Amino acid sequence: MPHCNVRGPENIPSAKHILSFAQTLQGGGVERALLRLARGWVSAGRDVTLVIGSTEGPLALELPEGVAVRHLHRSDYGSLMRAVPGIAVESRPDLIFCPGNHYTSVAGYCRLRLGRDCPPVAAKISNALVRPDHARLVAWGHRRWLRIQPWFVDHVVAMTRATAEEALREMRIGADRVSVIANPPALAMPDRAPVAIPEGRFILGVGRLEPQKRWDRLIDALPSIADREARLMILGEGRLREALTAQAARLGVSERVSMPGHSADPLPLVEAATVLALTSDFEGVPGVIREALALGTPVVSTDSSVSVRELIERADQGDVIARDDRPALVAALDSWLAPGAARPAPVGNSGDSVADYLALFDRLVAQRRAA
Repeated sequence: MPHCNVRGPENIPSAKHILSFAQTLQGGGVERALLRLARGWVSAGRDVTLVIGSTEGPLALELPEGVAVRHLHRSDYGSLMRAVPGIAVESRPDLIFCPGNHYTSVAGYCRLRLGRDCPPVAAKISNALVRPDHARLVAWGHRRWLRIQPWFVDHVVAMTRATAEEALREMRIGADRVSVIANPPALAMPDRAPVAIPEGRFILGVGRLEPQKRWDRLIDALPSIADREARLMILGEGRLREALTAQAARLGVSERVSMPGHSADPLPLVEAATVLALTSDFEGVPGVIREALALGTPVVSTDSSVSVRELIERADQGDVIARDDRPALVAALDSWLAPGAARPAPVGNSGDSVADYLALFDRLVAQRRAA
């Protein structure tokens, strides 16, 4: 799978205007990565239009200057899907960027409505293509949906080689239409209100309080951890706050569990954590794992994605365990919480994600014009 690092003829950018979209700014990883990319694209001199259903939410503070925002004032998915084709006709972008799996229906509807007048569509894979939570009939329908997508997506962007291989296998798309480009690294935001760092050793979880993340596994493991003073902090917001709070109370660990909500800048907590834990049923390429390893924080993760073992390459960086193996989760946490446990060496970020995306966009637009 290629890494795109050259522009079009004579280095003249072809993708001068990029259109993308998000349903809300409530704090999802897909939307946060989109805002980072948009900031980079604007800094590189491109025009960026973002169609956003509702701009309310903690990520509103991260909207980059210079981005044209089309606010729909409605947060439902249908409103976003219906609005994007019309806005594409009005704003005449050179390329449409679909920021994650959740939004592929928007891209497909845009191609259906605009036909041959639809600009090239580049779509990022943000979540697992093979979902363990799907029942047999749903899994069958999802496979068919994946194999339709090459009809309306010109190019697929995967964040790791393992995800790219999954795309080739599940979408049956040509290798020349798949690139590997990582998300841009998270940046520290010292001007944002910080969340207090717990005293002593603590486990950190970062992610929405939603069923996919399975934070109940982490809370359930806490009473069995050898270090009875170790605390658990989960950064994020979502529908399961009440259920997780009740679970902690039922297990008698309420005083050791804190859920302070969304953090605009989680990096200080990621760096200070004794270990970062991710206990999801499924993921795409969890950005928080990259962020933790870049800061020298070990990670314990379920095998929630084909990319997890690509990110956690060595035993000195962390542990990858089966989803429902509670003893393995407890043992892994115990090993990293033990006094004197060595932290991994920080993993440096390589490449320039913003430039790689723009090189890809320029090539797609140039190819369309040549055709």
